[in-house]
Amino acid sequence: MLSNLISNLNKALIPLLLFVGLSSPVLAEQGLFWKADSKTAHPIYLFGSIHTDDNRVTDFSPSVLAALKSVDAFMMEADAPQDPRILQSQDVDLKTSLSPNELEQLYALADFHVMHREAALRTKPWLLAVVFDSPRPLTPYAQDNLLMRLAEDNGKEVQGMESAAEHFSVMDSLTADEQLAFLRKVLKRSHQVKVRDYERLIKAYLKGDANKLAALNAQITGSMLPTPLWEKMRVKLLDERNAVMAQRILAKAQDKSLFVAVGASHLAGPTGLIAALKQAGYTLSVVK
Repeated sequence: MLSNLISNLNKALIPLLLFVGLSSPVLAEQGLFWKADSKTAHPIYLFGSIHTDDNRVTDFSPSVLAALKSVDAFMMEADAPQDPRILQSQDVDLKTSLSPNELEQLYALADFHVMHREAALRTKPWLLAVVFDSPRPLTPYAQDNLLMRLAEDNGKEVQGMESAAEHFSVMDSLTADEQLAFLRKVLKRSHQVKVRDYERLIKAYLKGDANKLAALNAQITGSMLPTPLWEKMRVKLLDERNAVMAQRILAKAQDKSLFVAVGASHLAGPTGLIAALKQAGYTLSVVK
């Protein structure tokens, strides 16, 4: 059970990033699949992903498959965690922190997501919130994981832009009270509301409509979290991580051509990866 939990949560921030608004409500670029060319470094394919196993987004186009086969290395957001303790809370007792009604909701959602109840009680509150806000049980067959397996099948080097510890530390910086507030907000969201928001995001994603995704992300997340907490999370999840990701992508591209799969919310905006690659001298074009 624990190994399955680690496998299913190894990209736990990615589903959260479905609901992260971008820095600007209006984006200069539209498109979720880009090619970046440089006169001084290897080409980079930049693919904005969405963490779901929905057939509508896992039936990859020939252009995506061809790009993946053409590169030397595949980069995704983070390496998979190997130590189960990275998932576990050390300072929050959910049995005493949550009301009896909230505990019942937690147990019901743990059952829905095929998570042992005792394992759920030991999991970090923010991580439970991320998992429980999905209207579909997490599986190892999400879009980004499938791309990773395709890369491995084609003999590509596979590397995370972040270590597992770095990946999880972003949300670990939230206080126990902030994590509990996030979890309580998710526990109050009905399944119907989660499905509605999910479908709206999927439709915008399938259209490659970055503007619509940005507006929906900001709207959904803004309704879930207090403004100060959301702003704190946005800076840590997007602005700070984008800077680190861009640095590591550019360094890797000095030696190898790359296919980079990263949550779609990391692409655009003034602190996004598209802007970072342009600033580094790359010429970007949308791949249809």
